[in-house]
Amino acid sequence: MPKVKIYTTPVCPFCKLAKEYLKAKGIEFEEIDVSKDEEAAKEMIQKSGQMGVPVIEIDGKIVVGFDKEKIDQLLGLK
Repeated sequence: MPKVKIYTTPVCPFCKLAKEYLKAKGIEFEEIDVSKDEEAAKEMIQKSGQMGVPVIEIDGKIVVGFDKEKIDQLLGLK
């Protein structure tokens, strides 16, 4: 199973959609609230090159935003 992290904030509607999508696909993930964790926010910016959420990390590869096609591709889903 791939290692999945999702960097989020509580008020982000696309973060909620991304989490619901991953749950519906049966994918376990670690959620990181960057509004409460400054170090995680810095890590997210370093990995993604920007400050927007969601940022989804799948086995070390970064998806910026809720991009179903790219998420499916990295997870090996159709």
